[in-house]
Amino acid sequence: MSTFNPRDPKWIKESREYLEPRGIIPYVVETTPRGIISHDLFSRLLQDRIIFVGTQIDDMVANSVVGQLLYLQNEDPTKDISMYVNSPGGVIYAGLAIYDAMQSLKADVSTVCMGMAMSMGAVLLAVGAHGKRFALPNSTILIHQPLGGAEGQASDIEITAREIIRLRQSLLGILSKHTGQPIERIQKDADRNYYLSAPQAVEYGIIDEVLTHE
Repeated sequence: MSTFNPRDPKWIKESREYLEPRGIIPYVVETTPRGIISHDLFSRLLQDRIIFVGTQIDDMVANSVVGQLLYLQNEDPTKDISMYVNSPGGVIYAGLAIYDAMQSLKADVSTVCMGMAMSMGAVLLAVGAHGKRFALPNSTILIHQPLGGAEGQASDIEITAREIIRLRQSLLGILSKHTGQPIERIQKDADRNYYLSAPQAVEYGIIDEVLTHE
């Protein structure tokens, strides 16, 4: 019989692999006819057609969210999907991948802001199904123009600048389409950081309703 040694590198590696994910992502335990089943929290929410975007939006997050959207669409294209957003924003390309996936679905995607929806997070909040975009009372929404920079030869800087302008125009068009605001107003407001409370986001057309406790 081998003896337990807490300093054994093999034991340390295995214990970290087991404990660290559970320390970050809560697990839920359910009793079912098949016995006791353990799920990570986000897998359990997915069963109820809930997707949670709670970090910066990068390629990995986009791939995960798009995969979940496609899975739920395949499961039942007639049932709504709920997407909860608490994000400071992130990579525009990654956010646009999520946007395109949302728009391609037959199922409506309801969006809910809790905490913050900033930058690309605000775009995802705004592009939910009309009439089904919500925020909790103390949510903060931020829109602004794309941020970026370039180094190198003048021609490279010019190419990057053109791409930033293209992305800005694309985002302005998306926000205008889903909020009903003129592109000119959004462009003026987003020239600097433009913060909105939940009620202000309703007036702006980013959301449809503030969810309050009954």
